[in-house]
Amino acid sequence: MEWSSESAAVRRHRGALERREEAAALPHRDKEGSAQEDASGGGRVRKRSSECGGSSRGAGVALSEARTVLALALYLLALRALIQLSLQRLVLSPTAGLQGEFDARQARDYLEHITAIGPRTTGSAENEVLTVQYLLEQIKLIEGQSNSLHRISVDIQRPTGSFSIDFLGGFTSYYDNITNVVVKLEPRGGAQHAVLANCHFDSVANSPGASDDAVSCAVMLEVLRGMSMSSEHLQHAVVFLFNGAEENVLQASHGFITQHPWASLIRAFINLEAAGVGGKELVFQTGPENPWLVQAYVSAAKHPFASVVAQEVFQSGIIPSDTDFRIYRDFGNIPGIDLAFIENGYIYHTKYDTADRILIDSIQRAGDNILAVLKYLATSDMLASSSEYRHGNMVFFDVFGLFVIAYPSRVGVIINYMVVMAVILYLGRKLLQPKHRNANYTRDFLCGLAITFTSWFTSLVTVLIIAVFVSLIGQSLSWYNHFYTAVCLYGTATVAKIILIHTLAKKFYYVNVSNQYLGEVFFDTSLFVHCGFLAAFTYQGFCSAFMCAIWVAFPLLTKLFVYKDFKKHGAQGRFIVLYLLGMLIPYLYGLYLIWAVFEMFTPILGRSGSEIPPDVVLASILAVCVMILSSYFIKFIYLVRSTKTTMLTLTLVCAATLLLICSGAFFPYSSNPASPKPKRVFLQHMSRTFHNLEGNVVKRDSGIWINGFDYTGMSHITPHIPEINDTIRAHCEENAPLCGFPWYLPVHFLIRKNWYLPAPEISPRNPAHFRLISKEKTPWDSIKLTFEATGPSHMSFYVRTHKGSTLSQWSLGNGTPVTSRGGDYFVFYSHGLQASAWQFWIEVQVSEEQPEGMVTVAIAAHYLSGEDKRSSQLDALKEKFPDWTFPSAWVCTYNLFVF
Repeated sequence: MEWSSESAAVRRHRGALERREEAAALPHRDKEGSAQEDASGGGRVRKRSSECGGSSRGAGVALSEARTVLALALYLLALRALIQLSLQRLVLSPTAGLQGEFDARQARDYLEHITAIGPRTTGSAENEVLTVQYLLEQIKLIEGQSNSLHRISVDIQRPTGSFSIDFLGGFTSYYDNITNVVVKLEPRGGAQHAVLANCHFDSVANSPGASDDAVSCAVMLEVLRGMSMSSEHLQHAVVFLFNGAEENVLQASHGFITQHPWASLIRAFINLEAAGVGGKELVFQTGPENPWLVQAYVSAAKHPFASVVAQEVFQSGIIPSDTDFRIYRDFGNIPGIDLAFIENGYIYHTKYDTADRILIDSIQRAGDNILAVLKYLATSDMLASSSEYRHGNMVFFDVFGLFVIAYPSRVGVIINYMVVMAVILYLGRKLLQPKHRNANYTRDFLCGLAITFTSWFTSLVTVLIIAVFVSLIGQSLSWYNHFYTAVCLYGTATVAKIILIHTLAKKFYYVNVSNQYLGEVFFDTSLFVHCGFLAAFTYQGFCSAFMCAIWVAFPLLTKLFVYKDFKKHGAQGRFIVLYLLGMLIPYLYGLYLIWAVFEMFTPILGRSGSEIPPDVVLASILAVCVMILSSYFIKFIYLVRSTKTTMLTLTLVCAATLLLICSGAFFPYSSNPASPKPKRVFLQHMSRTFHNLEGNVVKRDSGIWINGFDYTGMSHITPHIPEINDTIRAHCEENAPLCGFPWYLPVHFLIRKNWYLPAPEISPRNPAHFRLISKEKTPWDSIKLTFEATGPSHMSFYVRTHKGSTLSQWSLGNGTPVTSRGGDYFVFYSHGLQASAWQFWIEVQVSEEQPEGMVTVAIAAHYLSGEDKRSSQLDALKEKFPDWTFPSAWVCTYNLFVF
């Protein structure tokens, strides 16, 4: 680096000249010093030795490393404690027990009765009969207590339909005779418009589904009771939809919004969901557009918790989940609000999702909010003419659960660009000065940017190398049950590398440069970087750009406020206190959002499949968070005397944590009853039959197909169950769709590591039957194949076309076949009770005859409830699994045919 060494020499020479000039010009400096400092934008305070104080006697005084690190650590810990206090305070003021108000005790009673029924899969007696009966009984009791001002109507809908969705790579869904319980509360004289409240009472197999979504249905029952007993007049109707097939990928909501006669009344909706168990319910989707809905929530919600950041993250597709919000938006063209519990996602969709884990205050706050918002909408003039208020998005975010700030996105754009202009003026004042005044500052500013980006890049590379190493040695997810292990490993590595790069720059490039001057330069570089992100996010139309605005505006104001004190007294205790106080809002809200990020993503990484290394993902997220949080603290690296102790401490913590992880000290999973964090495993006892083009059986086998839903596979299971090892890894049937396995949903691209343990053949009492009804040639020279299938409540149909053939149309969805990831076609089928045989057809366009036929199809039957769900071999294997696992097991069959 010849240039850098030459620059240092030039600086030392210039420093000597400046000191001589300073002695000669001392009388004039008393009069003009302040004005010159302001005009030069800080460049004049750039001294070449620590003895040279110039206009600021404290300019060369360095901060104590220990005190500075302690102050910053205590600052961050105090902010974290404040955030924890705000999160634990679920209800701001109790209202339960008052006439017309929400009573969480009654809602809990509903919840306990629903979950006592057990798992409620669509098509099971528990879901279609017992739960429906209980809901109808409670609705009848509520109707008997209702105020004469209101009228309650009840309808049991059993729709049949089909649609395609681009979720999980794309597939088609078909449902038959599923169940919706629909209640309409309206003024005695009727209403022409309505707001919809939606929950689902079905659950996934083998889970009581307390949070997902029985608690929402319990809340809705109590809201219905409260509103029906109220003496307040309603202007519009409120439709309460208790849908019985959401876990079947949103089927019941589709049946309602496309077929029910009351659907035409709906002008807006509120959807109640869960991605965790209890805590605060987060508004994570609104719209599309319709800013008046956000304003309704802002005006009415008693305990607000909402973020446009969560909305844009969820709608980006990063989180592998979806809700009924999509159905109402895409198929009903209706705006709405999507809420979900997000805390403790470790037990989401497991046997641990029980009613006792949901705090009474969580139920109370959800009920207070839903009741208030529904009342507001049911008496709002805007609901009837909602289309007039449709256009425009909203920037919205809560302030620690106390209130919500919301404003139109166009206003946000103006605010954001005003902040950008303020930074341009601030930096331009320094950068656009005459060349003889700002040459050093401009060069050092640009070098500061390069050093900052270098520190970020090298720190990211460092943590990724560590994450890949941890994954390769089989210690992935070691932080799953001990989150601060990740902080001690990846967080400390990121901080240490950032400090190292800046320390090297300070020692070898910025030779004999005033600490105070360097602190100014690196504050400005951080400000510039955040401003760049603000401009980019605003230009791209992200409402989340408000966060960047906060991280630019408040630091800039802080800099302007403490500037004179910094110049006069230097970097002393007073400066640190004022600086950290000025940074309070961006850091407090930044940590608030970072908590939400890890609260949602950490549990998801335990069920994200076998292909995505979770340590790489978590390390990257942690590194980015550290970069953001450290951005305005970088200046302290240049203000302290030394960073050796800090770097050594961070390195030792990182190294010690890595050694402990390598030794297996941190086990990923836990069966602790108070806070279980289980490993998820799917066990399917299946029998497979493969037919050739002539209809003859060419292969038949049976076994237990095993899927681990995280990156560790069966490595932790094998010591407990030796027969599950890599010698029984399942092999892909290359000529069969989806590798010849009975996938329940098209997640084959996420889970490529499977195990197949041979077991006796199974014979369900209700076997699946599949047959070709007809094969005919159409006038447009395609081949139409009509099939009929009967079987259990859940089946999957797969199609793969052969060379020279294409699937042109079918009787499913909107008629246009939708491929799943990988090129095969996937159809998800379910039915309620007493469903008729499933008949459908596909059309194959054949451009070239092939001896192996034109298409391969397969059908898998999944027995998720009743006696057919179990087998003695399956039960015996489940018993062997350790208590820190959650093995979800069922029986299935798979039959493949060639045509």
